[in-house]
Amino acid sequence: MSGGGKGSSLLETVTGGFARSTSACRGRNRCHSLGLPKAMPVERPALDHGPFGKERDMEMQARERPARDERAGEATPAPAGAREQILVQGQTCWRIERADKLAVIIDAAEYFRHAKAAMLNAERSIFLIGWDFDTRIEFEPGQKTLEGPNALGRFLTWLSRRRKRLEIFVLKWNLGFLKNLPRGTTPLFILDWITSRRIHFRLDAKHPPSAAHHQKVAVIDDCLAFCGGIDMTVGRWDTREHIEQDERRRIPRGGLSKPWHDAAVAVDGPAAAALGDLARERWGRATGNWIKPLESDRKLWPEKLEPTFRDIDIGLARSWPERDEAEPAYEVAALTFAAIAAARKTLFIQSQYLASRRIAEALADRLQEPDGPEIVIVLPAEADGWLEIKTMDAARTRLLSHLRSRDPYRRFSAYYPTNAAGTPIYVHAKILFVDDRLLRIGSSNLNNRSMGFDSECDVAIEACPGTAREAEIREEILSIRDDLIAEHMGCGLEEVRAAIRDAGSIAGAVDRLRRDGAPCLVPMPNGENDLIDTALAEGELVDPERPEILRRGLSRVFSGWFGRGR
Repeated sequence: MSGGGKGSSLLETVTGGFARSTSACRGRNRCHSLGLPKAMPVERPALDHGPFGKERDMEMQARERPARDERAGEATPAPAGAREQILVQGQTCWRIERADKLAVIIDAAEYFRHAKAAMLNAERSIFLIGWDFDTRIEFEPGQKTLEGPNALGRFLTWLSRRRKRLEIFVLKWNLGFLKNLPRGTTPLFILDWITSRRIHFRLDAKHPPSAAHHQKVAVIDDCLAFCGGIDMTVGRWDTREHIEQDERRRIPRGGLSKPWHDAAVAVDGPAAAALGDLARERWGRATGNWIKPLESDRKLWPEKLEPTFRDIDIGLARSWPERDEAEPAYEVAALTFAAIAAARKTLFIQSQYLASRRIAEALADRLQEPDGPEIVIVLPAEADGWLEIKTMDAARTRLLSHLRSRDPYRRFSAYYPTNAAGTPIYVHAKILFVDDRLLRIGSSNLNNRSMGFDSECDVAIEACPGTAREAEIREEILSIRDDLIAEHMGCGLEEVRAAIRDAGSIAGAVDRLRRDGAPCLVPMPNGENDLIDTALAEGELVDPERPEILRRGLSRVFSGWFGRGR
C-alpha cells in the first residue's frame, strides 16, 4: 500500500471538504503534528428534513432477497473501473504503515487477556489512552492464568514496582470521569498518591465543550499497540458465546452486566510506533509534557495471540476537532464516505449508533442504484441509558425508516443480535466491511460526533488492487466478516459461506441460518418517536458534527429563550 497522490476522483466525488492532502508523515517520522492543514469548507448537501414517508412492512425486511448476479460470499478481484485505492495517505487516512503482525480481536475477554500479556513484557513505557478506565476490572474473571494481580489498578502498581525503568501513562477523558463517579469507580489518580511516581494519570480536558475523547489505544514500548472500540472499564468483559447470566460478567458492587459485543486490533512494527506517536501527541497536548519516542525493535507479540495478517500495510484514520493550536483531522469521515461509495456488492457494518443523516443519505443513494450493493447494519436493540435512548435511538428510528423508504430493490437490512436465550447483545463494536476489499475497526460510530466533534482512531486494511497479495487479503477479510456472522447465528464459518452462496445475499443467508434456541440476528423493528424524542434527535446539541454546529445550536436555543421576552 503506498501513500497515494494528492488527487483521487473517487475521493473528490464523495468526500468534498473531508478529502484533503497534506505533507505525509512516512515511516518512523516523529513529527508531533496531530492534525492536517486547515480544514476546507464542507459543502453539506441540501437535505429534506420533512417526513420520510410510509414505513415498510417488517415482513419485507425478513424476506429472502433475490439472488445477485455474482455470489455475495466469493472473493473476486474488482473490475478495472473499480480499482481505485480507498486508503490514501493524507486524505482517507493519516498514515499508512507496515504491521509485521496484525490480529483482529473480537470481544473483551480476549482483548483483556492479550493486553495484560503484552504489558507483562513492557520495559520502558505503557500508554493507555481511553474514554474510560476502571481500576477494579479483572483481566481474567473466573480463572486467572497470567502472572500478577488480576485487577487493573493493582496490576499497574505491581508492574511498576517490578520494572524500575517502566513509565506508565494513563489518559482519560475528563467528563467521562465525572460521569462515572456515581457508579463507585475507584479514582485512578490515587495511584499517583500512594504508589510509584512512575505511574502517571491525567484527565484530558483538551476538547471543545461537550466533546468526548473517544479514542481507545494502548501502546507498549512503541513495539506493540492495540486500537479499537474496547474500554478497560466495567461492563465490557464478555466472551464470543455471550452466555446468559454469566457470573464472570459480575461488576464491582453490582449485578451482572449485559451481554456485550466489541472489537479491537493488535499491531506491531512501524504501525505500533505510529500509534505511539498518536498516544504521545494526546499526552503532550493534555499535559504540556512531551514524551520522547522510543527507538526499539523488541518483539512483544503475545504468545497465545494468533496473527490474522502478517506483513500488512494498514491505514490509521482519525477524527480530531479544531481546538486551540491543534489542527482538525477528518480522515474518519473521509474514509466513511469513500468506503460507502466504493462498495460493489456488500456493505456490512456493525455500529453502536446510526445517527448521522449525512451517512444515511449516502447509504440511501447507493440503495437507489439498480446495481448497488446490499447494505447490512448490525446495531444494539436499544441504546445504553435514558438520554441516549431519547436521542440516539430516536435518530436511529427516523434514519432506518428513511433508508427503508428509499430501498426500491430490497437490498437494505438492519438487525440486532441476541444470544441463545434470546437476550439482546449490546453492540459496541465499530466495524465496517466493503465487499472483500476493506476492513475498518476502531472507535468511530455512524453518528455525527464521530465525524469530527469527538476524537476517534480507526485501523483499516485494504486489499490493494493489482498487488501480489490482493487475493489472499480479500479472502481473509471475507473470512473475518463471515466469522462474525457465524458468531451471531451460532453456526460454523462454512455454514455461513454456503448459506450466502445459496441465498445470494447476507440477508437471505441470515433467514436460512435462523434456528430456535440459537444466537440470532433479529430484524430491527419499525419504531415510533414521540415529539420530545424527535426534537432531541433532530437537534444539534447532543450529536453535533463540528464545534461550530454546537455553537450554532446553543445560539438558537438561547436566542429562542431570550427572544420570547422582547
